[in-house]
This record gives sequence, C-alpha cells and structure tokens, in this order.
Amino acid sequence: MTFFEGTDIWTLAVIAGLTGVTILTRTFFFFSSEEWALPDWAQRGLQYAPIAAMAAVVLPEVLMQQGEVLHNWMDARWIGAAVGAAVYFWRHNVLLTIVAGMLAYLPLHVLLGW
Repeated sequence: MTFFEGTDIWTLAVIAGLTGVTILTRTFFFFSSEEWALPDWAQRGLQYAPIAAMAAVVLPEVLMQQGEVLHNWMDARWIGAAVGAAVYFWRHNVLLTIVAGMLAYLPLHVLLGW
C-alpha cells in the first residue's frame, strides 16, 4: 500500500468527508419524489454564471503577468481581448468571438513579440 505511505489519518478523513459531501449534494435531488424547481431569482442569477466564470478565468490572464498588473498597453492579450469583446457585443456569437480574438492576438504575439 504505497499510496497511503506518508499519509496521515486526518488527510484520509478529509478525503472521505469531501467524497461523502460531494455524493450527497449531487444525489440529493434523487431522494425526493416531488418535482423540484429553482425559484425565479435563482434562475435569473444562474443566467450570469457562465459570463462570471469566463471573466474570472480570462481577466486575470489578460490583465496580469506573473502576478503583476500589466502597465504597458502594447500587449497582444489586451488587443485580442478588446477585439473579442467588440465582436461579441456586435454579433453575440461565442465561436466568432474566440476566432476574432485569436486572429487579433496571434499575429501581434508571434510576429511582433508583444
């Protein structure tokens, strides 16, 4: 049992506890025989979840490098993000947004070294 070698009992208890909580929360809705629906305020809030997750992932990558805020506007990531945002607000098409942002980013990054 080399997997458990050097692992203390508290680590194993935390892993088991988190596993139990995950299983319970993911199967909780199967225990009820009644139809269950989210309240209107929760459904409205969930509409913003994808854009909030995207912002949480993309914005730090665009605005920071190695933990420092970028102070130079000559960065290909800023241009690519601006083009992508403009295309999204123009067409509301996620695939077109990604393609346009990358088409703006790649030549600046590869050819100019930004």
